[in-house]
Amino acid sequence: MKKNPHIETLAVQAGWEPKNGEPRVAPIAQSTTFKYDTAEELAKLFDLEIPGHFYTRLSNPTVEVLEKKMAALEGGAGAIACSSGQSATSILVMNLCEAGDHIVSAGTLYGGTSNLLAHSFKKFGVETTFVDQNAPEDEIFAAVRPNTKLIFGESLSNPSVKVLDFEKFARVARRAGIPFAVDNTFPTPCLCRPFDYGANIVTHSLSKYADGHACSLGGIVVDKGDFDYEASGKFPGLTIPDESYHGLVYTKAFGNLAFTAKARAHVMRDFGMMISPMNAWLTNMNLETLPLRMQKHSENGMKLAEYLASHPKVEWVEYPGLPGSPDAKLAKKYLKACGGVMTFGPKGGRKAAEKLLNSLELAALVIHVADARTGVLHPASTTHRQLSDGEQRATGILPELIRVSAGLEHIDDIIADFEQALAKI
Repeated sequence: MKKNPHIETLAVQAGWEPKNGEPRVAPIAQSTTFKYDTAEELAKLFDLEIPGHFYTRLSNPTVEVLEKKMAALEGGAGAIACSSGQSATSILVMNLCEAGDHIVSAGTLYGGTSNLLAHSFKKFGVETTFVDQNAPEDEIFAAVRPNTKLIFGESLSNPSVKVLDFEKFARVARRAGIPFAVDNTFPTPCLCRPFDYGANIVTHSLSKYADGHACSLGGIVVDKGDFDYEASGKFPGLTIPDESYHGLVYTKAFGNLAFTAKARAHVMRDFGMMISPMNAWLTNMNLETLPLRMQKHSENGMKLAEYLASHPKVEWVEYPGLPGSPDAKLAKKYLKACGGVMTFGPKGGRKAAEKLLNSLELAALVIHVADARTGVLHPASTTHRQLSDGEQRATGILPELIRVSAGLEHIDDIIADFEQALAKI
């Protein structure tokens, strides 16, 4: 492969380079275990002295193909695939934080992530301070504590589709001497590469656009490999001997792959979040068409947003591709296009929203988002239901808010469906 190939080429070619006589398509290693000829070799694998696969809970050849492809697409040094987007966020936090540590996160997040950081990890002694992502840099930095270990945000927030100011958050992280991690699920690397704007780590729910067909669950953490954990002095788990591996020091043994090595050898080993080989294979295959799909999703998303914004029964529309969006400048700066996800509120509040949702025919009412089929959801009563009214509003969830994921159907058919549903409210 030529130096610096385009992302379309990486989507098709990266991750699997068959040798003479091997399958052109990466095979499925649907096996939990792997055979070795000597006890000595297996012992070296357990001690992380040599590379290789010995148990699929830690690594697998098919999973490795997916990891290499996503690392290439994002421009990272290494990656670790896992069972879901929630698992990816959990691996990120558990790999960097211990009881007594602290996280600063943008407040506009997916409901599951917000709950994970605000409540679940708090039970284990890791607290999170949520900040207004539109606040000035100094105000965000003021939330940093001596025990803060991570700055976190979403490229495009789910479901409110707010654009993160990467460079501002990256400056905060550099001032604090800690990593900056971004959930890049909605834009995908086809529309945005956070590493280009100062992020150190990227996470994905592979269940969304990466898979694109609502057929497989998965997540991934991609590390750029550029954060200096030794210079930071705040991450002893990476820089002092690991007693569970006979005193191995990850930064010494693995260099710029220290983060992913520890995530696999420690977090994955102990918590078991591995993606199945079949789901990894499906996702890897579907990634081959990701650039094409994201182009079409973005085209349909823009046209649907324009239609909704002009409709007399629609109160408001949030889509960063619209010129009137408060995030239009950030979108132009950081995104190649804005994808297919948007939110809007019909006139008449929550009752009108519920009636509209019940009237749609082509667009399906589903929890899932970002796949080939147009889908809709009422987050206040579903994905963010566990949050209080105040917490919902703080994350941008209004009672009437409808999330739309524009699929790959013909745009005229999508618009016609919303036209007939809006006529009924």
